[in-house]
Amino acid sequence: MSDAADPPSASPFTRRTAVLLARGPFGRYALGTAVSQTGTWMQSMAQTWVMTSLTTEAFKLSWVQAAASIPMLALTMYGGTVADRFDKRKILIVTQVVQMALAVAVGLLVMTGRIQIWHILTAAALLGVSASFEMPADSALVPELVDRENIANAIAVDRSIFHGTRLIGPSIAGFLITALGAAAAFFANAVSFLALIAALASVAPRPVGSAEEEKQRSSGMKAGIDYVRRDRPTMAMLGIMAANAMFIFPFMAVMIFPYARRDLGLDARYTGLLMSLSGVGSLVASIGMLRVPRARRLPGMAVATVVIVAAMLTLMITHQFWLAAIAMALMASGTSLNYGLANTTVQERAPGPMRGRVSALAMLSFVGVMPFASLGITKLADLTSIRHTVTGCAVAYGLTTFYMFAGPARRSAQLPATQTAAVPVEV
Repeated sequence: MSDAADPPSASPFTRRTAVLLARGPFGRYALGTAVSQTGTWMQSMAQTWVMTSLTTEAFKLSWVQAAASIPMLALTMYGGTVADRFDKRKILIVTQVVQMALAVAVGLLVMTGRIQIWHILTAAALLGVSASFEMPADSALVPELVDRENIANAIAVDRSIFHGTRLIGPSIAGFLITALGAAAAFFANAVSFLALIAALASVAPRPVGSAEEEKQRSSGMKAGIDYVRRDRPTMAMLGIMAANAMFIFPFMAVMIFPYARRDLGLDARYTGLLMSLSGVGSLVASIGMLRVPRARRLPGMAVATVVIVAAMLTLMITHQFWLAAIAMALMASGTSLNYGLANTTVQERAPGPMRGRVSALAMLSFVGVMPFASLGITKLADLTSIRHTVTGCAVAYGLTTFYMFAGPARRSAQLPATQTAAVPVEV
C-alpha cells in the first residue's frame, strides 16, 4: 500500500499505521499476535474460572498471579540480557512452544476432572519462567520490525491488538465454558500459538550492528540499570506503571471474579462479558494513543487518572451489571492510556542495543510489584471487603500518580538529544 492509495483526508498517523499493517514483517507479526493473544485471554478467563470453582477466597485466587510473577521477578532481567544478545525470534518461538505444551497439559487435567489448585500454581510458575524470556524479547522486537520514526505507531498498534483481543477472548471463553467446559478454552489457546510461531519464522534475523552497538548488547544487566537510573523521565514512567500494578490490577486481574460472582451475582457468560466490555475501553484508549502528541501526554495521563479513580469508586457502590460494565470500561480505558503512554515514552527513549534490558526493567516495575500487591490487597479484601479495599486503592492510586506527574515526569515530553530528530512529533 502506498501513500497515494490513501484517501486525501487520511492523516499522517493513519497512513503510517496502514502501511505498517499492510506489508512487511510487522504486519505478519501483528496478525500472528492477534490470533495468539485471543487464545491467551481465553485461557486466562478459563483458568480463573476453574480456580473460583476450587476456592472462593480472594487471597487464594491471588496465589496464581504470585506463582507466575515471582519467577518473573527473579529472571526477567536475565531474560532482557538474553534478548539483547541473541536472536529474539528464536527466543519467542521456544517460549510459544513451552506455553502451548502447558495449555494442553492443564486442559487435559481439567477435562478429566483431576485438576487441583497445585496443578494450576505449578503451570502458572512455569508460565512465569517462560514469560521472563518472552516478554523482554517481544517488547524489544516490535521496535526492530519498523523504522525508528514508526516506533510509537507500532507500539500503539501492538497495544491495540492486546486490548482488542481482550475484547473478544474472555467472551468467547465464557461461551465455550458454558457449552463445552473450561478445558475447551485451554485447547483453543494451544492451537492459537501456531499463528504467532508461523509469523515469527517468517521474520528475517536482526542484522549485525556496529562494533559499538554490539559492545552495548553484551554489556550486561548493570548497564541497563545504570541507564534507567540516570534517565529521570524513564524512572518516572516506570513509577506510574508500578502504581497501576499496585493499586489497579489486583482488582482487574484477581478480585474482579469474586466481585462479579458474589457482589453482582453473575455467571460465566456475564463475567466474561464484563471483562470483554472493559476491553472496549482499553481498545479505544490504545487506538487513541496514536493521536496524542508528545507535548500533551502528561495532561492526557492526568485526565485518565481522574477517570480511573471515579470509575473505581463507582464500581464500589453499584450493584447493577450495566453500570458496573460502564465503570469497568472507563477504568480500563484510563489504565490503558496511562500504561501505554508511559511504555511508549520508555521505548522511545531507550537506546536500541539496550532495549531488551530497559524493557525488562519496565516489566519489573509491573510484574515485580503485582504479586506482592495482589497478595496484600486481596488479603485485606478478605479481612474487610472488596468494596472497601478498592475504594482505598482508588484514593492511593490518584495520590501516587499525581505525585509522579509533579516530579521528573514533566521532562518526558522531550527525548534525549540524540533521538529527538528521529522520532515523529505526533504519536
